[in-house]
Amino acid sequence: MSKSFTLFWLSLFLILNSFGVNSQEKSKTIALKQILTSISKQHKVQFNFIEEEVENVKIIPPNRKLSLTEKLIYLNQKTNLDFEKINEKYIAVSSKVKDKTRQIITDSASVNINEISIERYLARGISKSLNGTFVVKPKDFGILPGLIEPDVLQTMQQIPGIYSADESVSNINVRSGTHDQNLFLWNGIRMYQTGHFFGMISVFNPFLANKISIHKNGTSAFYGESVSSVVDISSNANSVENTVSSISSNLINVEFNTRIKTSENSSLQISGRRSLTDLASTPTYQNYFDRVFQNTMVTDLNSDENVNYNSDEKFYFYDFTAQYQQKLDAKTELIADFIGISNSLAVNQNTDFGGNFSSKKSKLEQQNFGGSLSINRKWNDNNSTKISSYISYYNLDATNNSVENNQVLDQTNNVLDFGLRLQNRHFINDNLTFNSGYQYNEIGITNYEKVNNPEFQKDAKEVLRTHSLVLEAELSSPDKTAFLKTGLRSNYIEKFKEVVIEPRIQFNYLFSNQFSAEILSEQKSQTTSQVIDLQQDFLGVEKRRWVLSDNDEIPIQKSSQISLGFTFKNKNWLLTLDNYYKNVTGISTRSQSFQNQLEFTKLNGDYSVLGSEILVQRNFEKFHTWISYSLSNSNYTFDSYFPEEFSNNFQIVHSVSWAGIYEWKNIKIALGSKWNSGRPETTPLLSNMLDFSNPVKPKINYNLPNNNSLSDYFQVNFSAGYLWKFSEKSNLDIGISVLNILNKKNIINRYYRINQQEFVQSVNTFSLKRTPNISLKYNF
Repeated sequence: MSKSFTLFWLSLFLILNSFGVNSQEKSKTIALKQILTSISKQHKVQFNFIEEEVENVKIIPPNRKLSLTEKLIYLNQKTNLDFEKINEKYIAVSSKVKDKTRQIITDSASVNINEISIERYLARGISKSLNGTFVVKPKDFGILPGLIEPDVLQTMQQIPGIYSADESVSNINVRSGTHDQNLFLWNGIRMYQTGHFFGMISVFNPFLANKISIHKNGTSAFYGESVSSVVDISSNANSVENTVSSISSNLINVEFNTRIKTSENSSLQISGRRSLTDLASTPTYQNYFDRVFQNTMVTDLNSDENVNYNSDEKFYFYDFTAQYQQKLDAKTELIADFIGISNSLAVNQNTDFGGNFSSKKSKLEQQNFGGSLSINRKWNDNNSTKISSYISYYNLDATNNSVENNQVLDQTNNVLDFGLRLQNRHFINDNLTFNSGYQYNEIGITNYEKVNNPEFQKDAKEVLRTHSLVLEAELSSPDKTAFLKTGLRSNYIEKFKEVVIEPRIQFNYLFSNQFSAEILSEQKSQTTSQVIDLQQDFLGVEKRRWVLSDNDEIPIQKSSQISLGFTFKNKNWLLTLDNYYKNVTGISTRSQSFQNQLEFTKLNGDYSVLGSEILVQRNFEKFHTWISYSLSNSNYTFDSYFPEEFSNNFQIVHSVSWAGIYEWKNIKIALGSKWNSGRPETTPLLSNMLDFSNPVKPKINYNLPNNNSLSDYFQVNFSAGYLWKFSEKSNLDIGISVLNILNKKNIINRYYRINQQEFVQSVNTFSLKRTPNISLKYNF
């Protein structure tokens, strides 16, 4: 029986029931607010609504004998309001003709309840909660410039303060942090690989997620192992959904996604995606390839000799997921998840030098596999418990077979991460919720290298085990004008016998329906990081390797951050201002991608950043536009180096983004631009470029670190989409995008090297060229 058919008979039953039972009360209408109060007491639920939307509504109350679901359907028919059942206890009430501005959502990490303060942030499907969390719902996603799919790692870069200094989703910088300082979770599984095509495409299927939570500051105490942002991706549905499927394709990959309702209490969801890159060379693929492999061992062997190289590259990627959801009884739910991600690159290089033909093969493999199992138990209306475990395996493996000699270099970096989590939620009353939990984490990291000429071998493995206790409270004032969430995380690291305390706080105060203030603060730590030993490692493509802290040469990284924000919003305008200070200690020069005099120097220090982020958004009936500006001053401090303080490698002092979005019926169009000042660079001394103190291996004489800046970056992007509806369940979604419409040749990185003639060369890395893409997605 179809959903629409069921709703028809249920609605007919309610109408007839209303006539039969309430025939004597047709004229006895009462205030909707009074009806909602009565329903709340009878069914022990809570309604969240905007006062102005319900204060003047009067209707005949539904029959008291009806179920809660039947009453909600009745109210929906009798009013111009939607009644959305978020979970067993909370129901969001919103206008059918207006954008929702405040509603209740469930926080997937701590199972807490937080109220949304901004419903449309940048685009439809993106909202911001009172606790400072940005929430993306891909199923409701509208459109953003340059995107044809709701890619989470591309979407988050539209948020002020989040960017990628080198256009890569494998190098996302949040308030001057490095990529490894961000925590990425997929259904509770920590992900160590986030990019396909070595950073050009997100590994997370854009159509699979149900909700994505992005935290820049003030994160829940249930999140650990990151000193920067948290990106929590969940594909879990609130209830067992009906069977639905989709297939899609663009100029890079094809994919499918299906959710099968196996019974009234269970469902199975599977998805898969594979690149077309080894089968067809599209303009999109070629531009991505040129962007990724410029100035690497794949396309440039760092030799100025007249050698005829012929290189043949074969590259492909895939990912797949599976999820099983089972309601064991009315109060217990079991969810099992699995994810697999892989990138594969094979390089065949041939040369004919002096009549000597040589052919060598090199390869690079990168995978991340993970699984999780969770059980959710609702003991009663006030208490619930979640027990979950996960395992994540990451592997980076490369064989570099030199075409110039017989040297073979094998390198491996793998991570095995196991976690166990227990969290309990205790709802005390409408204004107070208390959460507690325990987490156990064991991480093992192996780094292996082997060279045949000269013979060398290194095999290092480290393991860390951490126990964490979490306490968290969420309070709100009776009139809902004030919201406070405070938490404390205590980490005990077995190997170091060290306790790390991490307090967290989120506070929001609503001065009026239009103006609010927000304070976020946190202290966090992490024991894993990515470092670079040599720029040529792993073919020079993915040269970073994961390592564990040893509490000495590689310290535990710790961060402290505080921010003060203000929001003004009404029907047409949204203005936000965030001012923040962030300090991270325990960083290593090896983790900061230096390519100057500090490239081979091992120092530990910290960085601090002071900044402001502004967003102005104007909403019209069918047109929405926004402009954002970010200002930051970020500096390193290395006490044992002169100068002690200089600019952060990932500092972007000024950044401006603009977008205009038009949506009408099934058409959506977006045009936008990005501009930012250039990243820091270190230039050689003009008067004395080379140091010949070691004649065999001269060095470059540099100016002070990061003494200069690259030229400004500017890009204009476009996207458009159209939805053809064939029936209630089937439709075709067509999208087109163009990145860098003006084909501007932006320099995003520069370093210097010495050639065979002992001259200093400048090596530039350029941004992506003008790149079109087209997507087709059929839902059925």
